[in-house]
Amino acid sequence: MPHLSVNPSSKPNCSTVWLISVLLGLLAVHTNANDVLTVPQQVSLSTNMDSQQLSISWLAGVATTFDLMILRTELNETVFYETVSVMVSQLSGRHEWNWTSVEPLQCTSLSIKICSREGQSTSEWSNTEILQGSDLPSEEEWQMFPLDRVVPVGANTTFCCIVKEGKQFGTINYGNKVMNTTRLSRRSYATTVFNQGLSGPSGTNVVCYNSFKEIVIGAVVFVGYPPLPSDFVCETHDLTSAVCLWNERRNTNLYKKTRGTRYTLNNRTFNLSWSRNPQKERRVDHWEGNWTLLVVNLLGQYSLTDSAELSHRVTPVAPENLTFVAHATNATVLWQWKYDGYSSLALFCQVELTSQGYKTNHTFSGVGLRAVVLPDLYPYEDYSVQVRCGAQQNFWKWGSWSETMSFTSSSIVPEAPDMWVWMNKDYTGQVIWKLLTRRQSRGLMTGYEVTLWSPGESLQHTEILPADTFAVPVNLTQMATASSDNMVMATVTAKNTEGVSLPASVLIPLRLTDADPRAVSQAVYTDSGFSLFWQSDVNTTCAYVVEWHNTSCKWNCPVDWIKVAPGNTNVSIESANFQPGVRYNFSLYSISSEAPELLQRWQGYMQELVPSSPVLSLLTTQEDSDILLTWGHIPLVSRRGFLLGYNIYISSGSQLTLLANLSDPGSRSYTVKGLSEGSYKFTVKAYTSAGEDTGATASIMLEPFTDWLILEILASLGVTALFLVIVTFLCYKKRKWVKKAFYPDIPEPKLPGDWSRSQAPLDVKPPHHSLVHMVERPEWDSSKEALVVIPEEDEDEDGQGIGDELVDTDEPTSLRYYNHVVDERPIRPRYPDSSDSSASSLDSARTDVTYTGIQTSGSSFVFQLDPQGSSEGHQPQADPSFCAGGGGGYRPQMQSRVPSDDTGPASPNPFPESQAASGYKPQSSWQMDSPVDDGEGRSRASSLGSPTSIASTQFLLPDGEDDTEEIRQHSSSAATWLTNLLSSTKP
Repeated sequence: MPHLSVNPSSKPNCSTVWLISVLLGLLAVHTNANDVLTVPQQVSLSTNMDSQQLSISWLAGVATTFDLMILRTELNETVFYETVSVMVSQLSGRHEWNWTSVEPLQCTSLSIKICSREGQSTSEWSNTEILQGSDLPSEEEWQMFPLDRVVPVGANTTFCCIVKEGKQFGTINYGNKVMNTTRLSRRSYATTVFNQGLSGPSGTNVVCYNSFKEIVIGAVVFVGYPPLPSDFVCETHDLTSAVCLWNERRNTNLYKKTRGTRYTLNNRTFNLSWSRNPQKERRVDHWEGNWTLLVVNLLGQYSLTDSAELSHRVTPVAPENLTFVAHATNATVLWQWKYDGYSSLALFCQVELTSQGYKTNHTFSGVGLRAVVLPDLYPYEDYSVQVRCGAQQNFWKWGSWSETMSFTSSSIVPEAPDMWVWMNKDYTGQVIWKLLTRRQSRGLMTGYEVTLWSPGESLQHTEILPADTFAVPVNLTQMATASSDNMVMATVTAKNTEGVSLPASVLIPLRLTDADPRAVSQAVYTDSGFSLFWQSDVNTTCAYVVEWHNTSCKWNCPVDWIKVAPGNTNVSIESANFQPGVRYNFSLYSISSEAPELLQRWQGYMQELVPSSPVLSLLTTQEDSDILLTWGHIPLVSRRGFLLGYNIYISSGSQLTLLANLSDPGSRSYTVKGLSEGSYKFTVKAYTSAGEDTGATASIMLEPFTDWLILEILASLGVTALFLVIVTFLCYKKRKWVKKAFYPDIPEPKLPGDWSRSQAPLDVKPPHHSLVHMVERPEWDSSKEALVVIPEEDEDEDGQGIGDELVDTDEPTSLRYYNHVVDERPIRPRYPDSSDSSASSLDSARTDVTYTGIQTSGSSFVFQLDPQGSSEGHQPQADPSFCAGGGGGYRPQMQSRVPSDDTGPASPNPFPESQAASGYKPQSSWQMDSPVDDGEGRSRASSLGSPTSIASTQFLLPDGEDDTEEIRQHSSSAATWLTNLLSSTKP
């Protein structure tokens, strides 16, 4: 304790006194507060395990605000800590507060403590109260909470699993789903299922597994609905008791007595057995007028009320013991009532009559009604009936239907059959009719009778057929031949056990005509069938007949038809036999007292499809640079729609390019123009309103244009012919000049002497101005035949040679000409002392030839092989065998071969170059008359023609191996004479 000393001589300290006063005031306030806030005492706990609710009560004086804390005891985790206001209960004088736990209260121990609060001031905490859980060490086994819980759909439920001591926890599964878990204590684990769906009738399993995936413990939860009844009403059947009815709008999904639904009607509780029928009912022996229904289950309850007078809620029961009395066209139905009170009750009764699947209702009325008569029945028809009734006064509703009763009406003779006739183009055909239905037969059918007869003759043919026959073939050839009438009557009657029907007849014309040429219209199919319209015909007195069949059929076709009243001008035709892609022919006939008359025709498709096959026989033909495409028609059965035209495509690889669209379905050709040479592929596709077919394809190789080639050839030939004509004309006009230039007259050889004597050499004395000089051509071909001319040495009259003396050139020279084939050896020049040359030709006949008009060497042809041989100063070495002044040699038309190594040694004395260069060639040296310039010192003479020897069999033709220089001279000469030819005006 602090020591306080007082000094009397000292002055008092004001600040110290003020501080002491403040501390004493705060102490006084604190002491007063402790006196007001009371610590809660006598805390007690109570639980409701099903609702998981904890009730806490305590004593705390007049305090009304408290801090309340709830913890999980083992882990010391706070579960709830809030400030709550709690008033003192007037009954117990204690503070009471309820807390609902998310987890079941058995899952783990909870610690609860409370303190009083006043503003920011609180009292001390009360003693801790512990709610013991099931996870205490004393409870060692596996446990699962909650067990068999019933919850509504959409609820959230927490389940916990308490592990056995010494074991390991695994998982918690809700149904087949593994759940996330939270640890609540050392042994307790919990999981929460949110928004639970409807469980099965036996609930949903919640299972706890250990660490070895073994099921160790589990629970079941039932998820359902609270009851929801509706349409609660009470009525009477026997006029005394009451039957209350209601509907369960949904199934609660909760069954058995513990979880099922309980009912209370006017404070009388009862249970109903479960059924799938949502309508429930409860019978009460007496009518009470006011009714209250209470429906309860574990999830909730629902209440309904109803009130009414008995006479306003009469619902008759179903009639019983139905009987009948049947006739051909009507029947009487009788029944009985279960309650006698109905005999004085005014009733409405409804009879439902069913025949061939069709139902009709007949309503009758009367007091205590027990029988009714049903009119307008079909003979030999099967019927079924059922009856229900209701009160006439204050009609509430119809009672229940009676059991169904069946009966059959009586039989009578059948109706007349519906018949028609199909005729082919000859006198054959078939009479057809529609088999009578059960309703039309009016009894058990026994057969049909068909009769053909001529109205004006006694000819008649009758045939009886079985009941399942609907057509009979006919041949009217014999009847048409024997009858003078133009008509044959076909009649069909039907028979049953009750008798024979009225006859059905059709007149058949015997004078058949061709098909009617009138135009065919197009029929359009709609939802109601083929709609056909026509103009009214005044001659139609009985009916119209519309006949239809498959257009592709031409002979004994399966025909269908319908009869239309004469006043109608339209009809819609529907048939189960109509098929897509099939064309049908429709024909309208007028029926009167005469034969049927065709009025109009249609064609149509139920549904158009693309053609099933392409055009036939697609061909390609080249026409110069154009290609003509032609094709055949598509068979009618393959068209499957009305053809609208054709599309022409050209193929380029895998792509088709449209060339043209032909909108005329009658088109059979198309020309593709202006194509170049090459290969082309074309595709033709026919199309209907449904689309194109697959197409027909044809290929063609476009060849060069043969017509133009032929024209070019003809033009060339024409130009050539024209040129030849012009040349021929010019040649004709200049014929004398041409003859003179190309074909001059050849002088005939003079043959002196007596030809009757033996052949001897003809001595020709050469003139003084002419010499014949023999020239050896080394390029002569020995393989050719030749005429060898061998000049003889000049002899005097005594037979002696002249030798080397000069010879007068003006005297003619004697030549010996031998006609023979020269051997393969080369011919060598002849020398005076050589006898080998002449010896080779002695065996041949000798012919003396006299050449006249041979000019001197100065004016004769000189063929100079060596251009230097004529040069000035060159002195030729004359051979002794030739005349000294000759310088020219005679050459036959066949030349000798060039000497070679294998024919013998060369001549020891070859010709000089000058002698070889000048030779006389009469057969190859003739020239045109036109003069030429003297070139290279050569003198050109006039042409001598082509002479021949008397004993020679060959012409002395010009040598083809002339020198190049001579060829050039000839070309120049040809150009000169052509100019003269064109410029000359003389013939």
